[in-house]
Amino acid sequence: MTAIDTTASRATAAPASGEGSWPEGAILVVDDEPGMRNFLVKTLAPRCRFVAAAASAEEGERWMRAQRFDLVILDVALPGISGVQWLQALRAQGYGGEVILITAFASLDTAIEALRAGASDFILKPFRVPQILNAIRQCHERARLRRENFVLRRDVRPSPSQDTPLIGDSPATQRVRAAIERIAPMPSTVLIQGESGTGKELVARALHARSPRAGAPFVAVQCGAPSAEQLAHELFGRASGSHGAHDGLFVYAQGGTLFLDEVADLPPPVQASLLRVLEERQIRPVGSQQTVPVDVRVIAATNRPLADEVAAGRFREDLYFRLRVVDLTLPPLRERREDIPALVRHFVETLAPALGVAPLAVDEEAMALLQRYRWPGNVRELRNWVERSLILGEVNVSALYPPLREPLRPQAAEAPLDLETLQRRHIQAVLDSVGGDKTRAAQLLGVSRRTLERRVAEWAAQDGTTR
Repeated sequence: MTAIDTTASRATAAPASGEGSWPEGAILVVDDEPGMRNFLVKTLAPRCRFVAAAASAEEGERWMRAQRFDLVILDVALPGISGVQWLQALRAQGYGGEVILITAFASLDTAIEALRAGASDFILKPFRVPQILNAIRQCHERARLRRENFVLRRDVRPSPSQDTPLIGDSPATQRVRAAIERIAPMPSTVLIQGESGTGKELVARALHARSPRAGAPFVAVQCGAPSAEQLAHELFGRASGSHGAHDGLFVYAQGGTLFLDEVADLPPPVQASLLRVLEERQIRPVGSQQTVPVDVRVIAATNRPLADEVAAGRFREDLYFRLRVVDLTLPPLRERREDIPALVRHFVETLAPALGVAPLAVDEEAMALLQRYRWPGNVRELRNWVERSLILGEVNVSALYPPLREPLRPQAAEAPLDLETLQRRHIQAVLDSVGGDKTRAAQLLGVSRRTLERRVAEWAAQDGTTR
């Protein structure tokens, strides 16, 4: 039986937390001295999820192919391939984890060579337990900061206030606020449904901020990627390829929350992969045979009713029920019009300082007109209107936003218009106002260009025309 079969240890209870621990981590020890391997395995097994040991770089390579490791403790003087040579090969293959080199024969040249090869730390033998645990603690902290920096680079928007997840005191808003307080502490998957602009990501962030995971990352991802392959790489990571190996967003969200925005746009292959993740709590990077355990709460959002997508055969029914452990539906702004004055005040107070302009007062007549408008773009559209008003320095409801004139016209002789027709007229008016520029129109409407193009294509198909 080989060393690979005999020198692995998996935590039988919850790993200890604290100094030098890595509770969710997997550590590989590579050293040709049996005494050192046994010492490190016994020391680390209670402090991490999984620890394995190998007597050579070749055995370590087999372990790396079978299991994902967050940290490698590697002896410099190994039989065959040296520790530094193998480290160089690991980095060339795209391994991005932490590596601590240990050696009994130190020299300045060796230390410099180790650091150039990509070592995280360099420790001389013999060492005491506190030394190795302190080095592991520093590696764990570097890995945590690397994940957080990656998340911050992807999302530079400021986090909303944890005290005001929703503005207003209408009955509909109070019901949503109460649901957030009840759902947030639970570990369950949440499906947030509602029209575009109703604040689904705002609610998802509030759920995260009020959960036990609040200190870990909140990672948001748009599910409408250009291709299924690109989205799979982004979510689950990649074991190899022309751009090298990299971790996926599930790994970066470890211990926290992964927010899947517009989940109805998930391509079928990614739907199948996501279902396995939710069932097994493990991911498999693209091109890898390894599975990586993940501890992530999933919150999904959609502006199209998922039940309709399931009925149309575009979304997996089994995944729908996996996501819909808890279902939270956000009301459109037209169903909580009494919140509009509070929302306008909030946006004026927050946007005016950011824009460096004087705040504006909205008189009763203008506010009444705002409350009569149907707001197909919901709160996002209202925010955009406030921002435009601040930039232009005036509140002119009728002239500033042409679609707002419609409620002022007598409609007695016409049958009431359904919401779909109103939305279509509004979107077409915005498109006309920018000369058909869909990118600019999408910005004004507060939706993605992909969503706008989909709606225009649907209407063109209904009309039998090409746009």
